[in-house]
Amino acid sequence: MRRVERDEIIDYVSYQEKRDPIRTRVMALKKVRRVHVGEYLTFLFENHDTVLYQVQEMMRVECIVREIDIEHEMMTYNELLGGEGELGCTLLVEIDDAKIRAELLSRWQDLPDHVYVETADGRKLGPVIDERQRDDRRLSTVQYLKFALGRSAPVAVGVDYPAGGITARSELTAEQAQALLTDLEGS
Repeated sequence: MRRVERDEIIDYVSYQEKRDPIRTRVMALKKVRRVHVGEYLTFLFENHDTVLYQVQEMMRVECIVREIDIEHEMMTYNELLGGEGELGCTLLVEIDDAKIRAELLSRWQDLPDHVYVETADGRKLGPVIDERQRDDRRLSTVQYLKFALGRSAPVAVGVDYPAGGITARSELTAEQAQALLTDLEGS
């Protein structure tokens, strides 16, 4: 997937002036790349435009102007993108109740090992996991995953984790599958 380059990033003041139409466009891109699985899991598949948006938003919110800090944001968010034939994904564990959240996050340390994307031929492919998002006590509510698909777009996203009390699968809509295929073809 094409990485965000420095020459695409504008200063936060200029970005703020152009933000509304950019935000509208990127929210539409994110909507079609967002897949809810079960009660608590949301998978957000990233692409060049969603990552560029995140970099610009961080610069805006934190008033970042120093070149070294801009490069850091760009490097950090580019890590979310998959390489050739991969889809990068942010997995959000969304549990509103703090007590339940604390309990499940400590019990679900190996949850990322049990998520998958499913291809049209029925293959279930697990992710490459960013291990910085979990430790020996608990899982972070945000996980960064990459799925190696080649040129086969997923048709479903799921989790098969009976020991953690969660087994769920969501089929992608035709629009979602096409968006992810377009991302893979552009990688």
